[in-house]
Amino acid sequence: MTCPDLDAVYIATPHPLHCENTLMCLEHNIPVLCEKPFAMNSKEVRKMIGLAKFQKTFLMEALWTRFLPTTQKVLDLIAVGAIGDINTVKADFGFKANPDPKARLFNQGLGGGALLDVGIYPVFLACLLLGKPTSISAEASIGTTNVDENCGMLLKFKNNKLAILHASIISKTKTEALIYGDKGIIQIHGRWHEPTSITLYPEDGEPQDFFFDFDSNGYKYEILEVQSCLEKGLIESPEMSFDFSIDLMEVLDDIRMQAGIYYPMYDHFTDKEIASKANNFSQN
Repeated sequence: MTCPDLDAVYIATPHPLHCENTLMCLEHNIPVLCEKPFAMNSKEVRKMIGLAKFQKTFLMEALWTRFLPTTQKVLDLIAVGAIGDINTVKADFGFKANPDPKARLFNQGLGGGALLDVGIYPVFLACLLLGKPTSISAEASIGTTNVDENCGMLLKFKNNKLAILHASIISKTKTEALIYGDKGIIQIHGRWHEPTSITLYPEDGEPQDFFFDFDSNGYKYEILEVQSCLEKGLIESPEMSFDFSIDLMEVLDDIRMQAGIYYPMYDHFTDKEIASKANNFSQN
């Protein structure tokens, strides 16, 4: 397969096809922007990244929220100490989806469920701001089609920092994010994962609102990042690195094991491994 005029491929197939489709492109040295979740599990993600490195071909997870002006402003405010040290992150993402058992969101064979489809956004934000968690507690409501319809997560990080997260495909939630520091609060207004506005509530002083002139639906910003990386000859984005995508998928794997969210065609967890993982987290 040769496509000399093809700059890159954007993969937006159902979750279980992400790894297969990405590998097919990378084998032919075609740069890839692959939708979230990057794959069904961290084993697949490592395989994708390994081939990208071997082929010296660009690969990036398409988690558009990372590149939005709102997200960058949040990072800037935190960097200058506007809310001091972060103590807690609270974020949710819920909507009422079509309950058709054959539809993607309720189809286990298509990687359906709340966590991988929308729960990844709150988990992403927590990891972006606080790093990789040291312990995880999670519970899910598994529906009649064997996918998680509700998922609640409590993540603990170094220095006793916490993230309280929720995802749903059967209830509409505020879909907002709150970042609590010891000197103030940042609120990312709903729906926080897409272009929106933010409010800073400093400990001393009046609230400050920040609005942005979005001249697209928001996907523009991740596309510009891919373009910039390709022009520089990079194989990964400094803003959405391979290591971050691996860590994010490993956290999602651990949440699934804690909450009992399984995809039999893609998971190979044994009962012993699941029990061991749960025991390790409970001791942290």
